[in-house]
Amino acid sequence: MGLADYKEIVGTCASISTMGQMLAGTLICKDIYQKGSSRGFDPMPFLGGVGMCILMLQYAWILRDVAMINVNLFGLFTNAAYMAIYYYYSPQVKETLALIGKVATFVMVFLTYAQVEDPEKIEFRFGLIVTVLLLLLIASPLVHLGEIIKTKNTDILPFPIIFMGSFVSFQWLLYGLIINNAFVIFQNTIGFILSIVQLSLFVIFPSKSRVKTTSQEKAD
Repeated sequence: MGLADYKEIVGTCASISTMGQMLAGTLICKDIYQKGSSRGFDPMPFLGGVGMCILMLQYAWILRDVAMINVNLFGLFTNAAYMAIYYYYSPQVKETLALIGKVATFVMVFLTYAQVEDPEKIEFRFGLIVTVLLLLLIASPLVHLGEIIKTKNTDILPFPIIFMGSFVSFQWLLYGLIINNAFVIFQNTIGFILSIVQLSLFVIFPSKSRVKTTSQEKAD
């Protein structure tokens, strides 16, 4: 039996794992709720997730891939819910609305492009676009690298999402090999590497809030 015989199994496992990754955002929303404010939390994992899921839905529709369609529909709804919570607790409503507007405009530009592009070229060209954007989204937490090194603190990084991301990227990489899609293979190979790099930051610079919590538990 070749890898192709396991397409449905791998696709299902990758979809379930991706949904699990998307649900990891509930842990961040829990922290926002307990804090009573979204100050200090990066909205891009949520807002970027909404935009990326919309674009990936368009690409999945082009490929007619049911597994990708289902998982991105789920991702769209969950990330929209997370972003709603972030917005509700945001102390900077105008700035948050402005960011939402920019992302919405950005997404609309590419959706419009997908409708006017040559049908014979759209799969390759749109695949290239979503690959670049997905990698930028995965790597987005690294924009805080300077601050992390300076403060020796990884609290600003969304650990649950990054941790699950490494696991999910590996599974989609395997799925990409099965369906022989260069973009799925490439984006998940790089995505897996980026996730591992970000996870290494938690080893080098442990979260101060976790260290503080552990110390308090020992004291109690």
